[in-house]
Amino acid sequence: MIRTDLLAETASSFVIGQPHRVLALLGWFAGGRSNLKARLAASTRIDVATLPYNEALLRWLRDQKAEGRWIVLATASHRLLADRVADHLELFDEVHATEGSTNLKGDAKRDALVQRYGERGFDYVGNDWPDLSVWGSAQQAHVVNGSVRLIDRNRGHGNLGFTIDEGRLSAGAALLAAMRPHQWMKNLLVFIPLLAAHGYSSAAAVFASLLAFVAFGLAASSAYLLNDLVDVGDDRHHERKRHRPFAAGDLGLLHGWMAWPVLLSAAILLGGLLLPWQFAACLCLYVVLTTAYSLRLKQVAVVDALTLAALYTLRIMAGAAAIGVPPSFWLLAFSMFIFLSLAFIKRYSELRAARDASRDAALRGRGYSPQDLELISSLGGSAGYMAVLVLALYIQDSHTAALYAQPRFIWLACPLLLYWISRAWLIAHRGRMHDDPIVFALRDRVSWIVAVLFIAVFVLARLAT
Repeated sequence: MIRTDLLAETASSFVIGQPHRVLALLGWFAGGRSNLKARLAASTRIDVATLPYNEALLRWLRDQKAEGRWIVLATASHRLLADRVADHLELFDEVHATEGSTNLKGDAKRDALVQRYGERGFDYVGNDWPDLSVWGSAQQAHVVNGSVRLIDRNRGHGNLGFTIDEGRLSAGAALLAAMRPHQWMKNLLVFIPLLAAHGYSSAAAVFASLLAFVAFGLAASSAYLLNDLVDVGDDRHHERKRHRPFAAGDLGLLHGWMAWPVLLSAAILLGGLLLPWQFAACLCLYVVLTTAYSLRLKQVAVVDALTLAALYTLRIMAGAAAIGVPPSFWLLAFSMFIFLSLAFIKRYSELRAARDASRDAALRGRGYSPQDLELISSLGGSAGYMAVLVLALYIQDSHTAALYAQPRFIWLACPLLLYWISRAWLIAHRGRMHDDPIVFALRDRVSWIVAVLFIAVFVLARLAT
């Protein structure tokens, strides 16, 4: 009925909200699974209204209730959670759940239902292998989102009823989606120092940059998984983010808690063993900063935007460390200002959506309120124009003259950047900006044209005589 496991939901909420007490889970588990469920249910607060329910099944249950059937919730979740779910749905005539020393799962659930309703005195809807014993004692066995093997095994009882298949993603596909491989495009920033230093003729430098790209991709995917685990409750209140794999129940939270440390370890090993220690230091700083962002910094107004800008700039610093060149002052200054502007666009778009939805409360999990809209717009637009100023000052630097045959041609890049920044903010003001401006740029034909022209300007400045 719910496309997520409430034990995993409460455990995840406990670890996120009280990380200093994480070892308490071991003690609770030592007291038995029912003890663990009871402690977690009492120590956390899950918003049952936003859980990912199986709407097809709920419609069928309501139809059955309308026909006068007795609808019972029999769940291995703890009684505290089961009662809250039942109160929210206003559908069930009776609730059986884990309480005391009884973990109502598998044989224990079958025994409880047989004792209450008799052998073959009930129909049962389930979705997993522990339900086999319950199905065996049911009048009809209904299967929801079960594997072909589970359905075939159930068919052997001779009482198979209906099956519901929501067409959910496989665990592997859902995990890949949660890793957001399309966001690896942001890690192309590690190649910027290679291009800026004109080091692309060195095979060793190109290979080092490629390794840096992969290491940052793995670290970024690890961070996305952790961020989505932390944000799962808030994401379920968001119009678009509620479709993310964890929030939608396509991917179990336990999979995420196992996967993100593995990805992070692979990234650190790759960076630490095959690239200079300076790169490994940048990568570790990125991991620390992005973890702090996921757990706390994103909730602090302005600090969140500065952190996002710093994370982008760290990618450039890491790219420079990977090929052993000093990071350019102008490049780092440009990066901080341009990505600060984009970070403010991200927050502005969320605030604008909240205002359009007539929500006056502060954004969930963020430090902003809709009345901050105009200030965020002012700060973000100013930061974008400062990036253009840094680019203009870079043209006059003596080092630029050594890198480019005709550095004055770089002036052509300034109006291109002014146009792109102004257009991005104009689109945001009209309420048509994607939550992530980087994703918007990757999907926007005009942005691609501007990017090609921007690169062409630097090629012209390099090659012109």
